[in-house]
Amino acid sequence: MTYPLGVYYNGSIPCTHERTIPMNQNKAQNLTTRLNRIEGQVKGIKAMIERGDYCEDVLTQIAAAQSAMSAVAKILLESHMRTCVSRRLKDGDDTVVDELIKTVGRLL
Repeated sequence: MTYPLGVYYNGSIPCTHERTIPMNQNKAQNLTTRLNRIEGQVKGIKAMIERGDYCEDVLTQIAAAQSAMSAVAKILLESHMRTCVSRRLKDGDDTVVDELIKTVGRLL
C-alpha cells in the first residue's frame, strides 16, 4: 500500500515518491545530526588532503567517516525492515523481499 505525497503514515516524514519514511521526528533528527557530523568529517578530510597531511592520518579519518555512514545505513535499514518491509509483507506484497535483497546487496 502506498501513501500519496503529503500524507503522513504513523507520524512519518514525507518522501519524494508515493511512499513515506515511517520514522518519528526524534529518529529523523538523530540521523540528520549524524549526517551533519559526517559532512563535517568529509570537509575535514578534504582540508587534510589540501594541506598535504600524512596519508595514514587521512586514511584513518576516511575509515571513521565510512564507519559513521555505515551506522546511519544500519539505523535506516532497521527502521525500513520494521516498518515498510513489514507493512508491505502484511499487505501481501512479496516484491518487497526482492527490493530488500537488492538494497542489502548495495550496502555490502
